[in-house]
Amino acid sequence: MQQLAALQNEAQEWQQAIRQADELVDLYTMASAENDSAVLQDIEAESVALERKLSELRLRTLLSGPHDACDAIMTIYSGAGGTESQDWASILMRMYMRWAERRGFSADIIELTEGDEAGIKEATLEIKGDYVYGSLRSERGVHRLVRISPFDNARRRHTSFALVDVVPDVGTEINIEINPDDLRMDVFHASGHGGQNVQKNSTAVRITHLPTSIVVTCQNERSQLQNRERALAVLKSRLYNLELVKQEEEHAKLRGEHISPGWGNQIRSYVLQPYRMVKDLRTDWETGNTAAVLDGDLDGLIESYLQYMVGKD
Repeated sequence: MQQLAALQNEAQEWQQAIRQADELVDLYTMASAENDSAVLQDIEAESVALERKLSELRLRTLLSGPHDACDAIMTIYSGAGGTESQDWASILMRMYMRWAERRGFSADIIELTEGDEAGIKEATLEIKGDYVYGSLRSERGVHRLVRISPFDNARRRHTSFALVDVVPDVGTEINIEINPDDLRMDVFHASGHGGQNVQKNSTAVRITHLPTSIVVTCQNERSQLQNRERALAVLKSRLYNLELVKQEEEHAKLRGEHISPGWGNQIRSYVLQPYRMVKDLRTDWETGNTAAVLDGDLDGLIESYLQYMVGKD
């Protein structure tokens, strides 16, 4: 029923767009005949809005994967380089939270480990909205930043790296059997905001899956039980995604494709000095408007990746 409702809603959106386009054509014909400049200006503004809506609808047709409509769990890890890379990881976190905000999605921080001097060492975000995972799977990989370091008194240029991992939030939708003996659970005081209850009690939960060494931490809920349930759901999503990755690697081996290790899989460069450019190394999509991208304008990057994957398939 959920799939049916989603398909009906998508069909209605296309039908509404078609009706709006027909109405704009009729209005344009009449306004042009009467040389009504005010109406023509209104038509131009509505046409721009319709073009933006059609772009979103076209993008959605590329999101046909089995979990593309799911919410997403994103984890950002700072790379080697200390404070510089930790600051870069925090910039990426803000970029994705701004992307979610621009689209009216919710983005909550499940777990965050702050950097030694600035930025973050690691953060896990839960992003909810329509087709979030399908859009954000384009972001999985290593992101490279080149800039004049604000932490270097000599004003030298530095290169920083951060790793972004994205999995579909399917922890509550799929049935994955986890042996309790394979889990180690640690509790500790939450480091973030949360009121007196969080600060006085050990509400934060860290679960380690011993066979795979996957570690999941959750500290944003107010009770230990809630954090444990959310951490288990995230663990299930990561275990499910791990199995999918294994299957993809096996298929790639059968096809004779080269498989790069995670940290070697650099997907994108962000250059702020000596020039400004963001370039996706898989699709060759690039822009000089680095400020817009770092403020969450990722639509061009996401669409180019989805088109690239369609051509690859």
